[in-house]
Amino acid sequence: MATITVRNGVNVDQLVATIGAIGSDPNVAAMTFKAASTWQDGARSRGEIGDFIHAGAIAERGTRFHLTGDEPPVLLGSNAGPNAVELLLQALAFCYGVGYVYNAAARGIEISELRYEVEGDIDLRTFVGLEGPRAGFTAIRAKGWVKSPNATPEQLEELCQYVQDTSPVRDCLANPVPVTTDLVVL
Repeated sequence: MATITVRNGVNVDQLVATIGAIGSDPNVAAMTFKAASTWQDGARSRGEIGDFIHAGAIAERGTRFHLTGDEPPVLLGSNAGPNAVELLLQALAFCYGVGYVYNAAARGIEISELRYEVEGDIDLRTFVGLEGPRAGFTAIRAKGWVKSPNATPEQLEELCQYVQDTSPVRDCLANPVPVTTDLVVL
């Protein structure tokens, strides 16, 4: 019976096989993720994430994830969930975390502790229709903490840079992405 290598909760054998499959057929890397939002009341909306497209075919998750988006009371919300820009910051923290753990596992680095904190500065003047700076974040700062029983600080720092360089969420934030919006009037 074959032994499966698991490091940091990651099936390393499957990870290496996935990388090999993508290397052999770049179409395996093609993904289209989806999210939907339905307004409920005030600033509150209900988000839903489910199936996605992988290599041109529907990849069924078997479940749907539901999120509540809202605003804090200072922004006239009911505080029923995080707001959109907080979710964006969380997405970066999630992406850094999975990137770090997966790449550490592939390199033979054991992680005993990892966490990220991400914060961003935003000026709401443009959002509310007043003259001001850009509508989005003017700066985002991420800080990570990592502990490993078998890696040097230099290895962990190099891995941190590699994760930043290969993070899809960081790339979307740091580089322009074409965004199109269509509206269907009911």
